[in-house]
Amino acid sequence: MNYFEVAIEKKANSLKNDINFKKAQSFFFKKEWDSTLVYSMKQLNTNTDLETKQYCHYFRGYSLIEKGLYNQARIEFNQINKSFQYYYLVDNSIGVLFYYEKKFEKATIHYLKAEKEILNHKDESKIADLYANIGICYLHLNQFDKAEFYLKKDALLNPKQITKSVIQSNINIANLYYLQYKDQQAIHYFEKAYNLSKNIKDFKLKENTTFNMAIVEENRGDFKKALVYRKESEKWKDSLNNQNKIWAVADFEKKFAVAQKQKQIKVLEVENKLKDTQRNSLFFAAIGLLLILTGGVYLYGQKVKNAKTILLQKNKLDELNATKDQLFSIVSHDLRSSVNALKTSNAKLSATLETKNYDELHQLIIQNSTIANGAYSLLDNLLHWAMLQTKQLYFHKESIHLYSIVQQIEYNYKPLLLDKAITFENSVSKNIFIFVDLDSLKIVLRNLLDNAIKFSNENGKISFYTQETNPDFCDLIIEDNGIGMSENTIKELLQEGELLAKKSNSEIIGTGLGLQLCKQMIKKNSGTLVIESEINKGTKMILSFPKTIA
Repeated sequence: MNYFEVAIEKKANSLKNDINFKKAQSFFFKKEWDSTLVYSMKQLNTNTDLETKQYCHYFRGYSLIEKGLYNQARIEFNQINKSFQYYYLVDNSIGVLFYYEKKFEKATIHYLKAEKEILNHKDESKIADLYANIGICYLHLNQFDKAEFYLKKDALLNPKQITKSVIQSNINIANLYYLQYKDQQAIHYFEKAYNLSKNIKDFKLKENTTFNMAIVEENRGDFKKALVYRKESEKWKDSLNNQNKIWAVADFEKKFAVAQKQKQIKVLEVENKLKDTQRNSLFFAAIGLLLILTGGVYLYGQKVKNAKTILLQKNKLDELNATKDQLFSIVSHDLRSSVNALKTSNAKLSATLETKNYDELHQLIIQNSTIANGAYSLLDNLLHWAMLQTKQLYFHKESIHLYSIVQQIEYNYKPLLLDKAITFENSVSKNIFIFVDLDSLKIVLRNLLDNAIKFSNENGKISFYTQETNPDFCDLIIEDNGIGMSENTIKELLQEGELLAKKSNSEIIGTGLGLQLCKQMIKKNSGTLVIESEINKGTKMILSFPKTIA
């Protein structure tokens, strides 16, 4: 929380009776701009003090900028008196308005007014952005010395870890030198931005840095390299477009699922009313029976019933405790191993920082990410397994388009596939609809794809495809050409009642919890699982699910 946000929170706490200001402040923090506009206007329509009005006008001006309504935003900022304690933020926001309108001289005037106060308040969240904006304004004004001064100050303020702002800072400095025909200095920063972008998942930024490298190589006359960079840029552009399509489909599915669940809730409410009526009838009937039965027979029956209930509960509790102890023992061992591996890797990372061996640093960062992802997957599976065991996991079967779901899962694991250069092939029939629970299906496919990636070699291949051996069921095959497994391992994995299993490869050991979770969820969806595998020849996971009845 920055300096200004702390001040806003204190102001809201001091206005105990002004509920509209508190709501406006809350929605402002949540970046819900429409709600911020509504409640700040409600507060302005009340009999409120000058300082509170200044805050409300700032909320409205900032929200209108975010919504792209620049003229209305300027009107709100003009309502704020220069005696306002945080007027430097108003100057900064007006600078942003001129910046968007490409009036760079006016933008610079307001930015420079804001600079001194922002530095005095040590508002670090604003300083870096301010320097970047001033530098870009001077760049557009062809005042290159001033632009270089501020852009380099922006770069020095950025964190040491790789972030989008760090990469953008390098791009800005590169453009500065490029416009001055200082190609060697510009190329250094273009290359630095490109190399840093490999470690982030922002497809848009990756496309930008790769395109810049294509231009650099064209200017150098190396058209072969330029073509490679242009192809990579197009790949990231396609990935961004495909990701947007997948998100649109997912958003539609989410809205559809909400609508279906709302209908289901209404049906359940009617059913609950009927059950209440039945329960009341049974209650009064039970009272009548109790009056007829003798006290002795009643007490004896209750005693026998209680004894049976206690015995069943004891047996169930013993079984759950045994399972819990076994699970905690192995999961804690795996988590401890992951944490220890992360600790060891971080020690190497610290040592490597001193030697400035960037290749090794890159490998260690990837290794740390892999360890963290493994621990996260283990905890995620543990949560779903616990919910399944305690019957808290909600199942709702519906008609699902299988090809779209596989496509979504592919994009979730795109970075891991690219990291091991694994080819992914989605050959699932686009005409197949199966009748399953969507959330549990995604959990199953994520676990099986994660295993396939884990046990595949570099430059391997993973395929999803369907076949029809039964008119009422669809077989989904997940095939890889990885390390495979023996028949004994397959039998152990498919054995009923076994919570945990070990893989035959001594270097890759897991709890088997993920596969157990998959087996139980496949069973609850009326499906089956078959495993076919050979050592060093790969593995086939054959899942069979009921089709949607037309």
